[in-house]
Amino acid sequence: MRFWLSKSSEVPLREQLATQIVLGIVSGDLEPGGRLPSTREIARRFHIHYNTVSAVYRELSVRGWVEFRKGSGVYVRGINERAQPEAKLELDQLISKFLQGARKRGFSLAEVQARVVQRLELQPPDQFLVIERDKELRAILVAEIAEATGFRVSGTDLEGCVQPGVLTGTVPVALFGQAKAALAALPPHTTLLVLHSHSVPESLRGEEAPPPDALIAVVSRWPEFLKWSRTILVAAGVDPHALSFRDASERGWKKGLSASTFVIADALTARSLPDGCRPKIFRSIADSSIKELQLYVERFLAEV
Repeated sequence: MRFWLSKSSEVPLREQLATQIVLGIVSGDLEPGGRLPSTREIARRFHIHYNTVSAVYRELSVRGWVEFRKGSGVYVRGINERAQPEAKLELDQLISKFLQGARKRGFSLAEVQARVVQRLELQPPDQFLVIERDKELRAILVAEIAEATGFRVSGTDLEGCVQPGVLTGTVPVALFGQAKAALAALPPHTTLLVLHSHSVPESLRGEEAPPPDALIAVVSRWPEFLKWSRTILVAAGVDPHALSFRDASERGWKKGLSASTFVIADALTARSLPDGCRPKIFRSIADSSIKELQLYVERFLAEV
């Protein structure tokens, strides 16, 4: 498939390339299992920075359109290997067929609804639900839990967790500091898994002191991450002048990042770091809580 990129367009090059690849996959021009041009090949062809192409491939990988194969390249995912854009429509069609069949057999909608609700209540949960006020922290927690457990994870705030249907099929979880408010918002007798945060000593355990001339970048979309990272690093003896703080929600945050000795990032931002960076991921959830979640999956959710 041929790509076209216009440097004079108002549409960013990254968006132009990502859109063409997705459309190529949907249209069948890019077949499942097909190898995409390498990062450097596209960069040379269009005279753009290879980091731009790399970022597009990483984004499409997260979205489920492509996959990285170690030492081989980037490939189009098969339709059964990715979350299909038409998944919701397909589910609606299945539900419609079920309802049509039930009504043909003489069951009323009220009877169907009552039985469906009853059966859903008997089903084991199929995902964790992170309850957290702070949007950016919530996204980080979702990423950490999904990575550690391999299980489905979604997130909501206190107002969202009481909306109809939100709790269906979920195991609510919250950080210790949010637990009291979450329990107050949840229906009575709802089980809440309480997570503990990484302590400062736990965060620094096993980390060697950086050399005096090290340039350290700290990157996150969560302001509190940047704030406490500064406090911890300075307290650990790092020269404040050697620290560079980047808000990943701001434009151009990746510029020059690979020149740092290493980059400290949260688990979510680490996925978007440019090539050439040496990441050190500081996690928000304590190792003990992660082990509890993993054990919970093994004991209660393995069959889902």
